[in-house]
Formats: sequence, structure tokens, C-alpha cells
Amino acid sequence: MKVVLVDDEALARRRLARLLEREPDVEIVAECVDGRDAVRVLSEQTPDLVFLDVQMPEMDGFEVIRAVGPDACRAVVFVTGFDQYALKAFEVQAFDYLLKPFTDERFHQALERVRGRLRTERLDELADRLGHLLEAVPARRLSRLGLRAEGKVRFVDVERIDWIEADGKTVRVHTGDEVFTLRESIGSLEARLDPARFARIHRSVIVHLDRIESIESAEDGARHVTLRGGEHLPLSRANRLKVLDLLVEEPAR
Repeated sequence: MKVVLVDDEALARRRLARLLEREPDVEIVAECVDGRDAVRVLSEQTPDLVFLDVQMPEMDGFEVIRAVGPDACRAVVFVTGFDQYALKAFEVQAFDYLLKPFTDERFHQALERVRGRLRTERLDELADRLGHLLEAVPARRLSRLGLRAEGKVRFVDVERIDWIEADGKTVRVHTGDEVFTLRESIGSLEARLDPARFARIHRSVIVHLDRIESIESAEDGARHVTLRGGEHLPLSRANRLKVLDLLVEEPAR
């Protein structure tokens, strides 16, 4: 945590510096003797925290904030011997307010609150960066599956797959007249298949969309999908519209 101290009293700066030197995660990057000095420093760098005296000659703490803007640092803690400035301090987005003479305990309370805020901000920033990275990286889809059969592993292009059915903790992969077993959940496999080519039509069935020949309704209201190979597979009510949207440009309702 990079910290700037701003106070026209050398004794006050020394006490703040002494308290901060005990903190292993804190680096004092500048000490400013008045408001103009603070404006210069804050215009050149963006610290995490500024301890800012209110009453200083020529330019007080509020004028410093107005000159550099509230985004010049992540957090400002005003330090003053006069409590009448408290409300005004929070009006200019001060994070905390230390009233002289303050105790070591009150100082560390303010420092811990700043730490908490910085941790939250950094986690938010990290989440945003990761989100942008994930958006920029195209999802990697399966092109081949390693399927076990007759004591060996066969590598099969996913385009050869007609349909997949869940079978407990495994799935059965149908490719023409062959059926392979894969030790993977149907949900995990669905996430790795191209959603423009494969659709979950039932909680236990995934179908290659190009293999669908028709969708039919039974007298009892149940629906099923007929594949080109003649297989009849269940179509759940929840997935019907999704499948229709994928099969035709203007889905029937």
C-alpha cells in the first residue's frame, strides 16, 4: 500500500510515519509539508492512501482535493484537530476522519478499513480483467473424442457422433452402428461440444442437430425426435423451443 503524508507540522508527520513503519505492507512514498507540495506529488503519482491535514497555510486539505480531483488516490483520510470539518470531509469523499489527538487504536482502525476497501477494489478489478480475457478467448470445442472399445482407445471425430445418452456416471456415444462408453458426465461433455452442432434435447440425451429428421408429438402429448437412422429419442418440453430455434431460422411456436 503506497501512502502519502500531508501535514505542515513535522511532529504530526513523524508520528504518522512511525505508526506506518510498523506495517509490513505499507510504503511511504512521499511526505508533503503543505497543500501545494501535495498537489504536485498527487499530480505525478496515484497513491493508495493519503493522510491529509485539513488546516494548512495557503492551501488547506479541501483545496488540495478540489485541485487534484477525488480520483488522484484510492482513499483519503483527513487528519485535523477540529471536529467541525468532519461533515465537509465526507462531502468530498474522504474515506475516514482522524481527530487529533487520536489513539494508536483509532489509527489502526482507519488503516484496516482502508485495507478492506482496497482488497475489495482489487478483487473487483481482477474479476473484470478475467471477464474481459474470457470474452476475448474463444471457447475451445472438442474436435475428437478418445473412446474406449475392445481394450483400446479409438479417436473419433465428433462429427461422426449421432447421439449421446447418459448411463449413470458414464455416457454411451452412438456413431452409426457402433456404441462407445465414455467415463464422463453428460453435463461435462455437453459443455465441451459445439452448441451450434449439438443440443441437449432431454436431461439424458444429446443429439447432433444434422441427424434430426423430424420432431413428432404422441397422443399423450409427449414429444420425440426421429433421427435419420430411425432412432426415436425423447424431447423434453423445456428443450423443445431451443431445439426448434437451432433447426430453423424462424422457429415455429
